[in-house]
Amino acid sequence: MKQASLSTLNSAALSRRKIVQAGGAALMLGTLGAPVVHAQSAPKIRIGYWPIAAGLPFYAAIERGYFKEAGLDVEPLRFAAAQQVMEAVLADRSDGTANGTGSANIAIGELAAPGTFKIFCANPSNVKDVLDEVIVPVASTAKTMADLKGKRIGCGPGIQNITLAKTILERGGATGVTVVELPIGQHVAALAAGQLDGCYTLEPTGTIGRMNGTTRVLEAGVISKYVLGDPMAPWFGGSASLSSTFIKKNPEAAKKFIAAYGKGVDYVRKNNVEARQYLKGYTAIEGALTGEVPLAAYTMYNEFKPADIAYFQKFFDLFSEKGIFSSRLIVDTMIYKG
Repeated sequence: MKQASLSTLNSAALSRRKIVQAGGAALMLGTLGAPVVHAQSAPKIRIGYWPIAAGLPFYAAIERGYFKEAGLDVEPLRFAAAQQVMEAVLADRSDGTANGTGSANIAIGELAAPGTFKIFCANPSNVKDVLDEVIVPVASTAKTMADLKGKRIGCGPGIQNITLAKTILERGGATGVTVVELPIGQHVAALAAGQLDGCYTLEPTGTIGRMNGTTRVLEAGVISKYVLGDPMAPWFGGSASLSSTFIKKNPEAAKKFIAAYGKGVDYVRKNNVEARQYLKGYTAIEGALTGEVPLAAYTMYNEFKPADIAYFQKFFDLFSEKGIFSSRLIVDTMIYKG
């Protein structure tokens, strides 16, 4: 999503405020004699997700009944891109985001409507817990990032992917490249057809290319290495969040939702082999790929250490430095406090 679209997001935020104001007017009418219904059922909780592996705790929590056990009515909303997940919250068409939604996308929404998003779980990755990588055709002669100088390099759509692709290529010595936005599901085919010389991509793309013999990973954990300065540093590239409006209106439901989501995280941590079955139906990952794709790590809101927040902030600061964020955003203000 381009920076110019912030005006669109501001319009969405304005519409959202109008909806809230209209709700206030309706309440006033109620006090003046219109019938008021006092009994309230549990609110439907609409959660947007981008269909990638990082959303596994959310998928597992639904399929294993954790939300239902908590007396919650949770509706999963599938979107084609992470930015759409965020925009749905701004437009009040969704109450939150599942893991895998780009943290920078959420941050852009927060800048457009300050105080909207509260992150309660993030999915860190690095060279060990692989999500991000640069892949090349299996027959490519490239051995290092610098060998991609002057080449055509693909990346996923959206401002987070574009900014990160340009940054890691530049810092890796691959100057003069042409960055091409392309849906992540098309990366392997584009490389196999010779349309691109490499791709900054996300798993399971690298695994798919390896399994069908068309691509290989040039380097993994590239954000931790080239943006955060340490291959083992946690890159909090995706986050699960709830809107502050929902939390304020439904504090008990919000607490129950986050606790049930946390059960999903705990289940994935302890049963990562068994948990993989829940990728089916929510993502395009199925068959043999289900057992091969790397799984993300997860950090709940009450597990963040000072070093984690510092790395998260360094990630956000990149977007401020590049002029993508209109101002510096402090990560800690976006973390749910319980």
